Amino acid sequence: MTQAGTQTDRMTVSGAVNKSLLLGALMVATAVLSYAAANPLLMWGGAIGGLIVVLIATFKLEYSPILAPIYAALEGLFVGGISAVYASAFDGIIFQAVTLTSAVFFLMLFFYKTGIIKVTQKLRSGIIMATGAIFVVYMLNFVLSFFGINLPYLHDGGMIGIGISLLIIGVAAMNLLLDFDNFDKGEQYGAPAYMEWFSAMGLLITLVWLYIEILRLIAIFSSND
Repeated sequence: MTQAGTQTDRMTVSGAVNKSLLLGALMVATAVLSYAAANPLLMWGGAIGGLIVVLIATFKLEYSPILAPIYAALEGLFVGGISAVYASAFDGIIFQAVTLTSAVFFLMLFFYKTGIIKVTQKLRSGIIMATGAIFVVYMLNFVLSFFGINLPYLHDGGMIGIGISLLIIGVAAMNLLLDFDNFDKGEQYGAPAYMEWFSAMGLLITLVWLYIEILRLIAIFSSND
């Protein structure tokens, strides 16, 4: 990356953190509204809309200052809606999921900051490959569901299902390391300031994924009781 431009035109870690807090607050606000409404249309509208926004932002990085807040608002609708679905079936599951998600976040941040886990190119490639494989499996399961077919064990309550769920949570947690590293690398290489928004959106995506997977795991354990 070039060194052109003033310091204010470049990404900083503190700027990315501030953007992350803003996006998180916006997502929580719309999640609360969606949770109260418990409307499936809001939930799926938020999920589909959020996916579209992420795809656009991926190819139009410079629009991230506009697209990231839109994504956060839409994702909040999805998170609030799906949380309402789980809460209606399992008492206290939301508090447990939020607590565990927060614990995993701070644990991975500790591992990253202390250097216990270093984000090497080999580790980054492995995490990206594992994430891509999970995405393909989820998309395949989504398509097959239209034909009344579900992939075995993916969300089952048996030991294999629990193991798969834990594996996916592990991969989601490892993605947090990439998000932290993106913050640092963006500042280190003088990325444009709009990358603060894109990086913050990436962190939010990971946290939502982690939260949903933890919700599913808690639901599996609760169903087995």
